[in-house]
Amino acid sequence: MTAFEERGTDAAPPPPAGGSEADDPARKLTLAEILEIFAGGRLPLRFTAYDGSSAGPVDAPYGLDLKTPRGTTYLATGFGDLGLARAYIAGDLDIHGVHPGDPYDLLRGLADALVFPRPSPRVMARIVRSIGFEHLRPIAPPPQEVPPRWRRVANGMRHSKHRDAEAIHHHYDVSNTFYEWVLGPSMTYTCACYPAPDASLEEAQENKYRLVFEKLRLKPGDRLLDVGCGWGGMVRYAARRGVHATGVTLSREQTSWAQRAIADEGLGELADVRFGDYRDIAETGFDAVSSIGLLEHIGVRNYPAYFRFLRSRLRVGGLLLNHCITRPDNRSEAAATGFIDRYVFPDGELTGSGRIITEAQDVGLEVLHEENLRPHYAMTLRDWCANLVEHWDEAVAEVGLPAAKVWGLYMAGSRLAFESGGIQLHHILAVNPDERGGVGDLPSRPWWTP
Repeated sequence: MTAFEERGTDAAPPPPAGGSEADDPARKLTLAEILEIFAGGRLPLRFTAYDGSSAGPVDAPYGLDLKTPRGTTYLATGFGDLGLARAYIAGDLDIHGVHPGDPYDLLRGLADALVFPRPSPRVMARIVRSIGFEHLRPIAPPPQEVPPRWRRVANGMRHSKHRDAEAIHHHYDVSNTFYEWVLGPSMTYTCACYPAPDASLEEAQENKYRLVFEKLRLKPGDRLLDVGCGWGGMVRYAARRGVHATGVTLSREQTSWAQRAIADEGLGELADVRFGDYRDIAETGFDAVSSIGLLEHIGVRNYPAYFRFLRSRLRVGGLLLNHCITRPDNRSEAAATGFIDRYVFPDGELTGSGRIITEAQDVGLEVLHEENLRPHYAMTLRDWCANLVEHWDEAVAEVGLPAAKVWGLYMAGSRLAFESGGIQLHHILAVNPDERGGVGDLPSRPWWTP
């Protein structure tokens, strides 16, 4: 027994393994000691493990319980957040002190703790020896996980129509009932825009649609194309104001829900939501195109074709509003990895707003305005998590506990990323100019209410 174990786990943390002359480097480390190494001895939560070890403050408000050897294998073989997600979703890792529908506080504590340099090779060798080589052989992941990218070629090349349809099906065809509980009455699965800090989610989503509508200078009689329309929120908002709105989505579940909502509101003369790929839209001459949350699924190498296609659907002087999640720079790898790629958005890709603007300009669109709504997405995710917590029992009954865990983990983690600036949300407004650069009667400065 080490001196640390004799003192009890609420005493000062041990030095890095192998770093103390009093510690026997041949002794196997406990699972709790290994975690403390990666936390630099400053673990802000309580950790317990099936080997009987524990670490972190006894009175910590939240904690983790590693229940099985399989969980150790998941943690040891999953890179980054993937191993943590596998163990948690499979039920091998329990969380305490936070609701599984909103584990935000626990994730924030982990993010603050696990930021220390990688242990030295000597320490890593001791960790591997302590864990055991049998836990370094990958095992089958939970069934909710999609195959790695290199195995998805059976569904076609990345961002082919068939493979995109499969990716959309994985994420959006979960259950319309489930989405109703999480998203609320607006059924809007994109960043809201809060008119005031204390505004409700529904007020913020209505305000977002109002902002898009005004930026696109839509008026009764105009024609709007909404690509990646989801459950038709933008289509119905525009139709209520006299605009002929066409939406398209690759999700059958979304299409069915949107068509029913259009019929229930009596908007059939003005609103139309179709099941299909946006690239199959044949009509042209639209006064405006809105793309709200689609670009993340397009693939960066396809941006030129994407913007070229959308421009071809606009009349001269028509406006395009692109609303999408972005990275804070234009250099980072675009492809999503780890938990997000395998459980949430297969084949999703993000880049910086500068790259998006460049690609739009290079096909002849003139960019008029851009803005970052990053804080609003953090608040949106906060409210979605609150909805999931409120309807947790119903959600679990509808989609199963593992899937419900995925959503809580994904939304709480995304909120943290938006708050820290790791990801952002940009609106980019562009116009389709004529051959001489004319843009019609557009005002020379922004004409909408922020």
